[in-house]
Amino acid sequence: MIKKLFPVLFLFIFQISFSQTKKIIGFNEKDVANQLSLESSFDKNLSAENIGSTMKILSAKPHHLSSPGSKANAEYILSLYKKWGWDAQIETFHVLFPTPKTRILEMTSPTTYKAILKEPAIKEDPTSGQSGQLPTYNAYSADGDVTGELVFVNYGLPDDYKILDEMGISVKGKIVIAKYGRSWRGTKPKVAQEHGAIGCILYSDPIDDGYFAGDVYPKGPFKNEYGVQRGSVMDMVIYPGDPLTPGVGATEDAKRLDRSQAPNLLKIPVFPISYHDATPLLEALSGPVAPRNWHGGLPFAYHIGPGKTIVHLKVAFNWDIVPCYDVIAKLKGAKYPDEWVIRGNHQDGWVNGAADPISGQASMLEEAKSISELLKTGWKPDRTLVYCSWDGEEPGLLGSTEWLETHEKELQQKAVIYINSDDNARGFLSAEGSHALEPFMDGIAKSVMDPETNVSIFERKKAHDAISTTNPEARKKILDENELKLGAMGSGSDYSSFIQHAGIPSLDLAFGGEGNGGEYHSVYDSYYDFTTFKDPGFKYEVALSQTAGRAVLRMAEADVLPFDFTHLYRTIDGYDNELQSLLKSSREETEIDNQMINSNDYGVGEDPTKNLILPTAKTDVPYLDFSPLENALEDLRKSADSLKVIFHDKINTNSASIAFNESLYRAEQQLLSETGLPRRPWYKHTIYAPGFYTGYGVKTMPGIREAIEQRRWDEAQEQIIVDAKAITKLSDYLKNAETK
Repeated sequence: MIKKLFPVLFLFIFQISFSQTKKIIGFNEKDVANQLSLESSFDKNLSAENIGSTMKILSAKPHHLSSPGSKANAEYILSLYKKWGWDAQIETFHVLFPTPKTRILEMTSPTTYKAILKEPAIKEDPTSGQSGQLPTYNAYSADGDVTGELVFVNYGLPDDYKILDEMGISVKGKIVIAKYGRSWRGTKPKVAQEHGAIGCILYSDPIDDGYFAGDVYPKGPFKNEYGVQRGSVMDMVIYPGDPLTPGVGATEDAKRLDRSQAPNLLKIPVFPISYHDATPLLEALSGPVAPRNWHGGLPFAYHIGPGKTIVHLKVAFNWDIVPCYDVIAKLKGAKYPDEWVIRGNHQDGWVNGAADPISGQASMLEEAKSISELLKTGWKPDRTLVYCSWDGEEPGLLGSTEWLETHEKELQQKAVIYINSDDNARGFLSAEGSHALEPFMDGIAKSVMDPETNVSIFERKKAHDAISTTNPEARKKILDENELKLGAMGSGSDYSSFIQHAGIPSLDLAFGGEGNGGEYHSVYDSYYDFTTFKDPGFKYEVALSQTAGRAVLRMAEADVLPFDFTHLYRTIDGYDNELQSLLKSSREETEIDNQMINSNDYGVGEDPTKNLILPTAKTDVPYLDFSPLENALEDLRKSADSLKVIFHDKINTNSASIAFNESLYRAEQQLLSETGLPRRPWYKHTIYAPGFYTGYGVKTMPGIREAIEQRRWDEAQEQIIVDAKAITKLSDYLKNAETK
């Protein structure tokens, strides 16, 4: 459907061919032809068939952290790197990883039902019933044996609890059931715990993840009634990595917290179930009918409870310290050995993990193989390449975080960039990262051809974005935009510790949008599923190799490292405008709400019980002084503009020194705060962080933004000063860089 519209869009919208460019940011004009030739040779070495073969091998058996399959995969990946001439080794960490030993969920009233807690094997999918597969569970749930009334809390997010409060419904001492979706899974039990719940059940509703989207597995790609999303509920927004060694590498002799003292571990039991197991629980609920927009896709009216529906949840875990195997491979740079271009993708899955993470891992390994073929021609990278196959990403970014924390000082000296990928599928480019890298990624996106449409991946993404919006103004803005825009980085993959803790410039790259399905973190994330529904010819696996491979090669070979801080300035300036608009909206909403309360004109809406409790009046929104931030941004604008002139002069004269390049890649570190974010000091970046209640979702300028959202007005003013100081520090740093 959408595909048929693409040729028409391209005919009228896109007038420029990006198949070959005469300029590459960071390269002297005389070096561009050599770089394009290198990239052409790199592309010719890539093989979709070989990627498919690698994926089949690595997804043949379960390979969760600490499993025999995980160790076997790490050793196989190590053997590949060594065969290709890389200097490779396994670096082992020792991390806390719970696996289930008791799993019971049953309804005892008003009827009885014992949840099956099992994903059945499917005859079409040969790996769906293997031995050694992790059963369904949420890692880092607390042990618990609880019985209580059941309450349906929609998606289990703070706004849902506001509605419950208005309806006079408390979850204190009760067990909640929440739909997956709208936020990271770990947010839901966290919020439930804050409201006094004694247990939390998560389920995938078919309206979000099931037959509402299309045919279910194995007839189609979407979640069948037995599919379950495993996953960690460690509170990664406090800190990721091993819960017992925050801020330091989890080496064998590392000093560890007592588990009861780990602030990112929950205190209540949590358990994920299928919509098959959720159906009798939800159908038995009484109490008020849920608001219309809370209803899901199951064939009955959704009620909230509480009432006679009583459930018993019992879970217990083996809380083991297990080995975590990171495979680290290096090619020493010929000119700048102490400048490292780092590329990473995790290799551990929850079960067989063909899509997540082997699709990305197989593409990354194909890059490493192609680079080894380039070595045979006598070429050597100017900068050192470091390829990392991480273990333990799924439980909480363990392998990457522990490696970063172990080598943090060295990495802050040497790491030019960290380039991440994870799962991948057929579709459109997704690119997030440090905004000084926007022109760099723009050039790459315009040089890689989409394998289905034979236009650049930039053009295809632009057309898709335009088609996907129904707002005419938004569509015009998309069509008028001629540069790739990077998304801001939240969390949920291995870039987090690099950028948000250590200030290392980072990118996260993937394709997707046409390979959607319901296999995520289930036994059905298999080679069969991937080759049937997600990317049957591995074409977008090759596209990912081309995209990330160009990023590696261009950063490794650049005469002047391709950072443009004018783009960073514009991005942060936009965030400042957003914050001031957010404050204004908060003030207006407060005034309206208080007027309604004072006039006793607060309606009960569609609540059928008409038992709405009126909210209390809010305190007025005070004046916040943004002038320190605006002054800092104006200073950054001037220093970024000035440095850009010098940047181009150094390219044209081929006169960049090692010190100048180092000053460019270490600039991001100036945006770190020594004290970190309020209530979570591990996160030090003042511009990007995962949201306290969004998990994977990003909050930009998080110290200020979340203080405004949570109505912490004194803290908001303090964080304006903190961010202004960080931006001023970056501005002064860029001025000093001009002289190097």
